[in-house]
Amino acid sequence: MNNSKILKINGLQKNYTSGAKQLTVLQDVSFEVAKGQTFAIVGPSGSGKTTLLGLCAGLDTADAGTVTLCGHNLQQLTQDQRAQLRNQEVGFIFQNFQLLPTLTALENVSVPLDLQGDKKASQIAKELLEKVGLGNRLDHYPSQLSGGEQQRVALARAFSNRPSILFADEPTGNLDEETGETVIKLLLELNQDAGTTLVIITHDMDLARRTQQILRLKGGQVVSNQPVAAF
Repeated sequence: MNNSKILKINGLQKNYTSGAKQLTVLQDVSFEVAKGQTFAIVGPSGSGKTTLLGLCAGLDTADAGTVTLCGHNLQQLTQDQRAQLRNQEVGFIFQNFQLLPTLTALENVSVPLDLQGDKKASQIAKELLEKVGLGNRLDHYPSQLSGGEQQRVALARAFSNRPSILFADEPTGNLDEETGETVIKLLLELNQDAGTTLVIITHDMDLARRTQQILRLKGGQVVSNQPVAAF
């Protein structure tokens, strides 16, 4: 594997069965993402974006093709090995935040570090929450936070284990325009500071154009894959 490529997708296909019919969600999808690159995957609803993200991160398995993530062929790993790889190398940001409702902001951000046995988990979590402007909300639970604040907690959590690659699935989808802009700025700033590879799934072309490369999906197939300067 070329060491400059942190993610390599080759000939990916994913099918689902609906009743007696087989539905092809992704067909012959191939692309590469370089280390440290910011990369957007765009397309209309139903184009296979979220399915593709799940395959890239090893949350699901393909029916054909290969996914090589951080030098590992995911098809050759067990479910436990894929989970361990995600814990060590991967961060996630979701549209609906995915915070644990019974944990405070500080505890939510600490979780990935606690799983790794990091004794500085709380200290690192506090520093990250301060960085996203929530230093005064450490002990608040998700239900006590606005949507924008919850997504900022999610941002801090995503970067807490210093991931090699971060997948963001519609990170501003549930936010108003002003709040979404704040979250985007924080995401790109944190990413630049950490030197993390960033893969964003989005239908927001304004967000996509702030990355270095845009891949377009339509009907489960790649219709273009170009540097942002080409758009």
